[in-house]
Amino acid sequence: MPDQPQQTFQWGAEALWQQLEPLLPGLSVEVVHTVRSTNSALLEHARAAPDTGPGGVDAIVRPSVESGAFGRRAIDLQPCLLVAEHQSAGRGRLGRAWQSAVGASLTFSLALALTVDDWSGLSLAIGVALADALDPPSVQAPRIGLKWPNDLWLLGQPDATRKLGGILIETVSAGAQRLAVIGIGINVQQFDAREVNTGFAPLNEVDTAATPPMVLARVALPLVQALKAFEREGFAAFAQRFATRDVLIGRQIGTTLAAVPHGIARGVSALGELLVETDTGIQRVASGEVSVRLTPTAA
Repeated sequence: MPDQPQQTFQWGAEALWQQLEPLLPGLSVEVVHTVRSTNSALLEHARAAPDTGPGGVDAIVRPSVESGAFGRRAIDLQPCLLVAEHQSAGRGRLGRAWQSAVGASLTFSLALALTVDDWSGLSLAIGVALADALDPPSVQAPRIGLKWPNDLWLLGQPDATRKLGGILIETVSAGAQRLAVIGIGINVQQFDAREVNTGFAPLNEVDTAATPPMVLARVALPLVQALKAFEREGFAAFAQRFATRDVLIGRQIGTTLAAVPHGIARGVSALGELLVETDTGIQRVASGEVSVRLTPTAA
Protein backbone atom coordinates (compact mmCIF):
# COMPACT_ATOMS: atom_id res chain seq x y z
CA MET A 1 0.00 0.00 0.00
CA PRO A 2 1.50 3.38 -0.94
CA ASP A 3 2.35 5.78 1.85
CA GLN A 4 -0.42 8.20 2.69
CA PRO A 5 0.47 11.88 2.35
CA GLN A 6 1.23 13.42 5.72
CA GLN A 7 -0.03 16.79 6.84
CA THR A 8 2.81 19.21 7.44
CA PHE A 9 2.80 21.90 10.11
CA GLN A 10 4.73 25.03 10.90
CA TRP A 11 5.69 24.64 14.56
CA GLY A 12 7.07 28.11 15.23
CA ALA A 13 10.12 26.82 17.09
CA GLU A 14 11.86 30.19 17.00
CA ALA A 15 8.83 32.00 18.45
CA LEU A 16 8.58 29.39 21.21
CA TRP A 17 12.27 29.80 21.98
CA GLN A 18 11.93 33.58 22.21
CA GLN A 19 9.00 33.18 24.60
CA LEU A 20 10.54 30.53 26.86
CA GLU A 21 14.28 31.22 26.86
CA PRO A 22 14.08 34.12 29.36
CA LEU A 23 12.65 31.64 31.88
CA LEU A 24 14.94 28.79 30.80
CA PRO A 25 18.33 30.22 29.83
CA GLY A 26 20.19 27.99 27.41
CA LEU A 27 16.98 26.42 26.11
CA SER A 28 16.79 24.71 22.74
CA VAL A 29 13.50 24.01 20.96
CA GLU A 30 13.69 21.17 18.49
CA VAL A 31 11.14 19.42 16.28
CA VAL A 32 11.67 16.02 14.67
CA HIS A 33 9.42 14.02 12.42
CA THR A 34 9.97 10.66 14.11
CA VAL A 35 11.61 9.45 17.30
CA ARG A 36 11.07 6.35 19.40
CA SER A 37 10.08 8.39 22.46
CA THR A 38 10.77 12.01 23.28
CA ASN A 39 11.27 11.11 26.94
CA SER A 40 13.66 8.28 26.09
CA ALA A 41 15.68 10.52 23.79
CA LEU A 42 16.13 13.24 26.42
CA LEU A 43 16.93 10.71 29.13
CA GLU A 44 19.64 9.31 26.88
CA HIS A 45 21.17 12.77 26.68
CA ALA A 46 21.11 13.16 30.43
CA ARG A 47 22.82 9.80 30.90
CA ALA A 48 25.48 10.86 28.44
CA ALA A 49 26.30 13.86 30.60
CA PRO A 50 29.93 14.78 31.15
CA ASP A 51 31.66 13.22 34.14
CA THR A 52 34.75 14.99 35.39
CA GLY A 53 37.65 12.55 35.14
CA PRO A 54 41.17 12.66 36.58
CA GLY A 55 42.72 16.09 36.35
CA GLY A 56 39.35 17.76 35.79
CA VAL A 57 39.01 16.53 32.19
CA ASP A 58 35.43 16.02 31.06
CA ALA A 59 34.71 12.51 29.80
CA ILE A 60 31.52 11.17 28.25
CA VAL A 61 29.91 8.63 30.55
CA ARG A 62 28.09 6.87 27.71
CA PRO A 63 27.25 7.95 24.16
CA SER A 64 23.64 8.72 23.36
CA VAL A 65 22.04 6.33 20.90
CA GLU A 66 19.63 9.04 19.76
CA SER A 67 21.81 12.13 19.82
CA GLY A 68 21.82 12.32 16.04
CA ALA A 69 18.03 12.23 15.86
CA PHE A 70 17.62 15.88 16.67
CA GLY A 71 21.04 17.42 16.55
CA ARG A 72 21.90 17.99 20.20
CA ARG A 73 25.36 17.53 21.62
CA ALA A 74 25.55 14.33 23.62
CA ILE A 75 26.92 16.20 26.64
CA ASP A 76 24.35 19.01 26.55
CA LEU A 77 22.45 19.34 29.83
CA GLN A 78 20.78 22.63 28.98
CA PRO A 79 16.96 22.73 28.93
CA CYS A 80 15.40 21.22 25.83
CA LEU A 81 11.88 21.18 24.46
CA LEU A 82 11.69 18.24 22.06
CA VAL A 83 8.62 17.87 19.85
CA ALA A 84 7.99 14.75 17.76
CA GLU A 85 5.39 14.62 15.01
CA HIS A 86 5.43 10.86 15.49
CA GLN A 87 6.64 8.56 18.26
CA SER A 88 7.29 4.98 17.19
CA ALA A 89 7.48 3.72 20.80
CA GLY A 90 5.73 6.32 22.93
CA ARG A 91 5.46 5.51 26.62
CA GLY A 92 2.96 6.28 29.34
CA ARG A 93 2.86 5.68 33.06
CA LEU A 94 3.78 2.21 34.39
CA GLY A 95 5.39 1.30 31.09
CA ARG A 96 2.18 1.41 29.07
CA ALA A 97 2.34 2.29 25.39
CA TRP A 98 1.17 5.78 24.45
CA GLN A 99 -0.60 5.84 21.09
CA SER A 100 -0.41 8.83 18.78
CA ALA A 101 -0.91 9.71 15.12
CA VAL A 102 0.89 12.16 12.86
CA GLY A 103 -1.14 15.33 12.55
CA ALA A 104 -3.68 14.25 15.17
CA SER A 105 -1.54 14.21 18.32
CA LEU A 106 0.77 16.52 20.22
CA THR A 107 3.71 14.67 21.77
CA PHE A 108 6.61 16.51 23.36
CA SER A 109 8.99 16.39 26.30
CA LEU A 110 10.69 19.12 28.28
CA ALA A 111 13.98 18.38 30.02
CA LEU A 112 15.27 20.77 32.66
CA ALA A 113 17.09 20.74 35.96
CA LEU A 114 14.83 21.41 38.95
CA THR A 115 15.82 22.24 42.49
CA VAL A 116 12.95 20.70 44.43
CA ASP A 117 12.90 19.53 48.05
CA ASP A 118 9.69 17.50 47.65
CA TRP A 119 8.58 16.23 44.23
CA SER A 120 5.17 15.13 45.54
CA GLY A 121 2.28 16.45 43.47
CA LEU A 122 4.36 17.56 40.47
CA SER A 123 2.23 15.64 37.96
CA LEU A 124 -0.91 17.22 39.45
CA ALA A 125 0.59 20.72 39.16
CA ILE A 126 1.48 20.09 35.52
CA GLY A 127 -2.03 18.79 34.88
CA VAL A 128 -3.49 21.99 36.34
CA ALA A 129 -1.29 24.13 34.09
CA LEU A 130 -2.27 22.19 30.96
CA ALA A 131 -5.97 22.11 31.77
CA ASP A 132 -6.11 25.83 32.60
CA ALA A 133 -4.31 26.67 29.36
CA LEU A 134 -6.65 24.58 27.22
CA ASP A 135 -9.84 25.30 29.20
CA PRO A 136 -9.46 28.65 30.98
CA PRO A 137 -11.29 28.85 34.33
CA SER A 138 -14.70 30.49 34.11
CA VAL A 139 -18.04 30.58 35.89
CA GLN A 140 -19.13 27.58 33.86
CA ALA A 141 -18.27 24.02 34.79
CA PRO A 142 -14.87 22.95 33.47
CA ARG A 143 -14.74 20.97 30.24
CA ILE A 144 -11.38 19.40 31.08
CA GLY A 145 -10.95 17.43 34.28
CA LEU A 146 -7.94 15.88 35.99
CA LYS A 147 -7.78 12.23 36.99
CA TRP A 148 -5.20 11.51 39.66
CA PRO A 149 -2.28 11.23 39.16
CA ASN A 150 -1.52 12.15 35.56
CA ASP A 151 -4.47 12.13 33.14
CA LEU A 152 -6.50 14.86 31.47
CA TRP A 153 -10.13 13.94 30.73
CA LEU A 154 -12.65 15.61 28.50
CA LEU A 155 -15.79 15.93 30.60
CA GLY A 156 -19.23 15.12 29.32
CA GLN A 157 -21.73 12.64 30.69
CA PRO A 158 -21.39 11.96 34.43
CA ASP A 159 -19.84 8.53 33.94
CA ALA A 160 -17.76 9.39 30.87
CA THR A 161 -14.19 8.09 31.04
CA ARG A 162 -12.58 9.63 28.00
CA LYS A 163 -8.90 10.38 28.12
CA LEU A 164 -7.68 13.58 26.48
CA GLY A 165 -4.05 13.51 27.50
CA GLY A 166 -1.39 12.15 29.81
CA ILE A 167 1.75 13.18 31.65
CA LEU A 168 4.89 11.12 32.19
CA ILE A 169 7.58 12.44 34.56
CA GLU A 170 10.99 10.79 34.83
CA THR A 171 14.07 12.05 36.64
CA VAL A 172 17.71 11.16 36.36
CA SER A 173 20.89 12.18 38.13
CA ALA A 174 23.21 14.12 35.87
CA GLY A 175 26.40 14.86 37.77
CA ALA A 176 25.45 17.12 40.67
CA GLN A 177 22.07 17.93 39.12
CA ARG A 178 18.68 16.22 39.04
CA LEU A 179 17.15 16.46 35.61
CA ALA A 180 13.39 16.16 35.15
CA VAL A 181 12.06 14.94 31.82
CA ILE A 182 8.37 15.76 31.48
CA GLY A 183 6.51 14.06 28.66
CA ILE A 184 3.14 15.33 27.47
CA GLY A 185 0.74 13.60 25.11
CA ILE A 186 -2.51 15.26 24.02
CA ASN A 187 -5.11 13.91 21.59
CA VAL A 188 -5.87 16.83 19.29
CA GLN A 189 -7.95 15.28 16.52
CA GLN A 190 -9.75 11.98 16.13
CA PHE A 191 -7.67 8.96 15.11
CA ASP A 192 -7.91 5.19 15.39
CA ALA A 193 -6.60 4.61 18.91
CA ARG A 194 -6.58 0.88 19.56
CA GLU A 195 -6.49 -0.82 22.95
CA VAL A 196 -7.59 2.29 24.82
CA ASN A 197 -9.27 1.13 28.02
CA THR A 198 -10.20 4.55 29.40
CA GLY A 199 -12.04 5.91 26.39
CA PHE A 200 -10.67 8.38 23.85
CA ALA A 201 -11.34 12.10 23.50
CA PRO A 202 -9.78 14.62 21.10
CA LEU A 203 -9.43 18.31 21.92
CA ASN A 204 -11.16 19.35 18.70
CA GLU A 205 -14.46 18.41 20.32
CA VAL A 206 -13.94 21.59 22.37
CA ASP A 207 -11.93 23.59 19.82
CA THR A 208 -12.66 22.56 16.24
CA ALA A 209 -9.70 24.58 14.92
CA ALA A 210 -7.14 22.89 17.18
CA THR A 211 -3.93 21.61 15.59
CA PRO A 212 -0.84 20.20 17.35
CA PRO A 213 1.26 23.37 16.83
CA MET A 214 -1.58 25.59 18.07
CA VAL A 215 -1.96 23.45 21.19
CA LEU A 216 1.79 23.51 21.85
CA ALA A 217 1.80 27.29 21.56
CA ARG A 218 -1.00 27.47 24.15
CA VAL A 219 0.51 25.14 26.74
CA ALA A 220 4.29 25.68 26.51
CA LEU A 221 4.57 28.91 28.51
CA PRO A 222 2.01 27.93 31.19
CA LEU A 223 3.88 24.64 31.62
CA VAL A 224 7.21 26.37 32.20
CA GLN A 225 5.62 28.94 34.52
CA ALA A 226 4.03 26.12 36.52
CA LEU A 227 7.34 24.32 36.88
CA LYS A 228 8.96 27.48 38.18
CA ALA A 229 6.10 28.00 40.63
CA PHE A 230 6.34 24.39 41.80
CA GLU A 231 10.07 24.83 42.32
CA ARG A 232 9.35 27.78 44.63
CA GLU A 233 6.15 26.70 46.39
CA GLY A 234 5.50 23.01 45.78
CA PHE A 235 2.03 21.54 45.25
CA ALA A 236 0.44 24.06 47.63
CA ALA A 237 0.36 26.63 44.84
CA PHE A 238 -1.89 24.33 42.77
CA ALA A 239 -4.03 22.50 45.32
CA GLN A 240 -7.18 24.62 45.01
CA ARG A 241 -7.07 24.67 41.21
CA PHE A 242 -6.65 20.91 41.14
CA ALA A 243 -9.66 20.49 43.43
CA THR A 244 -11.92 22.31 40.95
CA ARG A 245 -11.02 19.78 38.22
CA ASP A 246 -10.72 16.60 40.32
CA VAL A 247 -12.86 13.99 38.51
CA LEU A 248 -12.44 11.31 41.17
CA ILE A 249 -13.61 13.17 44.25
CA GLY A 250 -16.74 11.65 45.75
CA ARG A 251 -16.59 8.69 43.40
CA GLN A 252 -16.23 5.03 44.20
CA ILE A 253 -12.90 3.80 42.89
CA GLY A 254 -10.91 0.62 42.78
CA THR A 255 -7.14 0.44 42.93
CA THR A 256 -4.48 -2.19 42.41
CA LEU A 257 -3.02 -1.47 45.83
CA ALA A 258 -3.63 -4.46 48.12
CA ALA A 259 -4.23 -2.27 51.17
CA VAL A 260 -6.79 -0.11 49.34
CA PRO A 261 -8.69 -2.35 46.89
CA HIS A 262 -11.67 0.00 46.78
CA GLY A 263 -13.15 3.04 48.48
CA ILE A 264 -14.45 6.54 47.86
CA ALA A 265 -12.05 9.22 46.63
CA ARG A 266 -11.92 12.19 48.99
CA GLY A 267 -9.60 14.54 47.18
CA VAL A 268 -5.87 14.82 47.66
CA SER A 269 -3.59 15.66 50.57
CA ALA A 270 -1.35 18.71 50.85
CA LEU A 271 1.36 16.58 49.23
CA GLY A 272 -0.84 15.47 46.33
CA GLU A 273 -1.55 11.99 47.70
CA LEU A 274 -4.90 10.46 46.77
CA LEU A 275 -7.17 10.24 49.82
CA VAL A 276 -9.41 7.18 49.80
CA GLU A 277 -12.16 6.56 52.35
CA THR A 278 -12.32 2.89 53.31
CA ASP A 279 -13.99 0.86 56.04
CA THR A 280 -10.91 1.42 58.19
CA GLY A 281 -10.66 5.17 57.61
CA ILE A 282 -8.90 7.50 55.20
CA GLN A 283 -5.99 5.90 53.38
CA ARG A 284 -3.29 7.85 51.57
CA VAL A 285 -2.13 6.59 48.19
CA ALA A 286 1.13 7.97 46.79
CA SER A 287 1.63 8.60 43.10
CA GLY A 288 3.26 5.78 41.20
CA GLU A 289 1.93 2.99 43.40
CA VAL A 290 -1.44 2.23 41.88
CA SER A 291 -3.62 2.36 38.84
CA VAL A 292 -7.00 3.87 39.61
CA ARG A 293 -10.22 2.83 37.84
CA LEU A 294 -13.66 4.28 38.36
CA THR A 295 -16.41 1.96 39.57
CA PRO A 296 -20.12 2.85 39.23
CA THR A 297 -21.16 6.06 40.95
CA ALA A 298 -22.07 5.69 44.60
CA ALA A 299 -25.72 5.97 45.47
